[in-house]
This record gives sequence, structure tokens and C-alpha cells, in this order.
Amino acid sequence: MKNWLYLTAEGLADLSSDWPCCLWSHTSERLTMPLHQAAQVLHEQKIDLLLPIESCSWLRSEPWPGRRAPAAQALAFAVEEQLGEALDRVHLSVGRADAERRYPLIVIARERLAAVLSLLTENGLHVRSVFVDADLLPTDQPIATRWFGRWLLGGALPARLALTDEDLLALKSVLPEDMLWRNEPDEQAWLTEGFRQAINLRHGEFAPRNSPLPWRTLSAVVLILFLLGAGASETRIRFLDGETRRLAQVNDQRFRTLYPQHAQIVGLTAQIEAIQSVPAQSRETRIAALVRLVEKVIGASQVEVRRIEYEQANGWKVQLTANSFAELERLRERGRQQGLTIRIDGASKMLDRVTATLTWEDDV
Repeated sequence: MKNWLYLTAEGLADLSSDWPCCLWSHTSERLTMPLHQAAQVLHEQKIDLLLPIESCSWLRSEPWPGRRAPAAQALAFAVEEQLGEALDRVHLSVGRADAERRYPLIVIARERLAAVLSLLTENGLHVRSVFVDADLLPTDQPIATRWFGRWLLGGALPARLALTDEDLLALKSVLPEDMLWRNEPDEQAWLTEGFRQAINLRHGEFAPRNSPLPWRTLSAVVLILFLLGAGASETRIRFLDGETRRLAQVNDQRFRTLYPQHAQIVGLTAQIEAIQSVPAQSRETRIAALVRLVEKVIGASQVEVRRIEYEQANGWKVQLTANSFAELERLRERGRQQGLTIRIDGASKMLDRVTATLTWEDDV
């Protein structure tokens, strides 16, 4: 079992070393104590942090179109209206989609999460992951369990909540009939298995960073001094020779990508000059291919074309705008149905429109 440290909801109002917490470790049962005592027990060990659901929010996206998983940025814009704060002030963590292609998200204020991690670091604790208590409940059915003086609701419910007895009584009539009620959770199974399907908040700017070992830095400095003093000229020659070989390999690979019909390379410069001297492929054929793309894919979508250009290496590039990221997903799916391999790059939202670049490498 891992070293779990649970920061109870009681300490949210005052982030201090006296925060009431609970500790589970592989050598002992549950221990309840203030944070500064837990730090002494753990003694520089790595821990998995468990936060109360009261410190954050849990929500779900609308059913997502297409088979490809959306980017976190796209989901953030999709749920922006459900957030109580601006996107740049919150930290979003995305879970796995359910059977309806809805993505669960945990939202926490950046300042709050940063303050909690900073407090633990000051107490000598190394946090490798961060989860939320109500998100650890098994997802096979709706569950309500009594834990640390309140009721946690989660599992297959479309919500993650912590309720008092009075709040639960008010909501009990709208809860599912197959609700599983527990006065106490199975903590061992909960902490051992629950985190596998729960959302880890320790990612992105809050991802754990490994500190480099001092001896590695010292060794690098000694090596650099040795090279500068004893073999600067030889190192330079070998570097230039290596770069020359690398560039030659890059040029050969790029040539084979652009002209796959010329499998054998005899003289790269002469072959390129010979290829460029041959008349280009018919413009009418390329235009016909573009008409197919526009009629079958773009014309059937709710998008606005801003610019179209053709590049020999990359094919057609279409700069367009759409009403939402979901419309871009539908555009990509429509291209796949037509047997066209297209990419949607650089998607970003400005005001109420989404801009992106559609790239299609035709076979002409």
C-alpha cells in the first residue's frame, strides 16, 4: 500500500501546519494527527495526497463527437460556461470518457493547489500524485458513504459531492433507487484500487519535477573543462563532420518523402534539378481534387473558409473558422468517411469563433 496523506475539509479555511489530516502507510493503520506530526512520521518519504471534494469542483462535458479524444484545451472551452472563474485562474484535470462519451473534469483554483503543494513542501513532504476523496469511489454503481463526519456521493452518479446529514435528507428523494449506502467505506480497497480510475491533479504546471543530482552537474562541468582544454579543435572537427552527415541523411530522407518514385539516389543535386526541369503536374487535376474536398467535406460543414493555398510538400492548406471545436471534430470525421486523410491543426478560440488550419495531402 502507498503512503496516503488525507487533508480533511476542516483545514481548508486555514492552510497551516496544524491542518488536521489522516495518514495511511504500508507499515501502519490509519493515523489521525496534525500535518506537522504527519511530516515527522513520513520522514522525507514520497506520498500520494488526497484532498477533500470541498476544495474543488467535479463536472462532465457534453457527449463528445468523433472517436478521437479531444485536447484538454478543447474540453476547457467546452465547459467554460459551467465554471465559476476564468480559465486562466483554474487548473483542469480530465478523466476517461464514460459510455456516453462524456469526459469528467476536476476543477480547482490554481492558487489553492499551489498553496497546498507549497505547504507540504515546506513540511518536507514529496507529493507524487493528488486525488480527490469522492472521486475514489468505485464507478460500477451509485454510492454514498459516511466518511470523516459527512456523506460522500459518487461512483456511477453524474456528480461528486460531500453533504451534511441535513443536505442529504433534502436530496434523498432525487437519488437513484439502486444507491449503495455504506456507513464506512472499505478504506484498504478504496485506496488500493480507487485511484486507478480516479483523476490525478498532478500534471501540467503542477507535475512533479525530479531534482537533478549534484554529482551529475559536477561531472558535466569537469567534462566540459576537459574538452575545452585538451581537445577543442578535434571536438569541433568531429562535430562539423557529424552535422554534415546528419544533414545529408535529412536531405536524403526528405527527397524520398517528396519523390517516393525515385527510390535510388545517385546524385541528389542532379536528380532534383532534373525533376524540377520536368513540367509540373496538371493544375486542372489539383483543382479537381480541391473541388472534391470542398464539395464533399467542407461544403457539408458549418465552417467559413478564409484562405486556401497549396504547397508541394504539404498539399492543400485551408484556413477556416467554425462555431465550436465539436464542429471541427465533425469535419474531420466527414473527411474520414470520404476516404480523405486530413488534419486539423492550430485550433484556438477567439471570442465566439474557433480558428484552425485544415491540411490535406492529395495523391495527385
